[in-house]
Amino acid sequence: MQLLERFLSPASVSLKICGVTTRADAEQLAALGVDALGVNFWPQSKRFLAAEEAGWLRDLAGSILRIGVFVNHAPELPLRLIREGLLDVVQVHGDETPEDVEVYRQAGIPFFKAIGVSTQQDLEAALDCRATALLLDARAPGVYGGTGETFDWNAAVEFKSRHPDLPVILAGGIVPENAAMAATTVCPCALDVASGAELSPGIKDFKKVAALLAALNR
Repeated sequence: MQLLERFLSPASVSLKICGVTTRADAEQLAALGVDALGVNFWPQSKRFLAAEEAGWLRDLAGSILRIGVFVNHAPELPLRLIREGLLDVVQVHGDETPEDVEVYRQAGIPFFKAIGVSTQQDLEAALDCRATALLLDARAPGVYGGTGETFDWNAAVEFKSRHPDLPVILAGGIVPENAAMAATTVCPCALDVASGAELSPGIKDFKKVAALLAALNR
């Protein structure tokens, strides 16, 4: 659990690069010291990776936190990928209810709940999931992540002030140019970046990754 504890620690702002689709990109992220990678198992994503093609994730165990992103998915696949050693964390990025995610809590599997930020009521309702961490993203009806748009970070600041012990991950429109401001404004445990670290959907731009790390004084 050391990688997860470090990722969630409030002592510094970690970096998660999401939408990884190739072994080569994943290995380079690990070599650069990126804290976590996300692999999207939602078939409608531009960064979709089929579970049958994700076996290389097993080889990265212990070198980078491996997070699987699922949207309104039955728990059988996430549980299997955890059990087979491909993932460390499940991230639910759809309309999952507290009842839907109870299976992960009962199994002792860490999971993140992603929330499209619209109102403070949306954020407060997400607390019922009792997730390991909440990921705050821009809200776009019918679109589950990957909008490339920011939201009003003041909502995240206000939420954090009321729940200082809950790890919060900030996503949505983060690029090298605004990463430092995002980190200092919101003070999340981590930044989550997809399009802001890409050459094209699913293919990472390592100049941008290096700039993101530099913005976080890494």
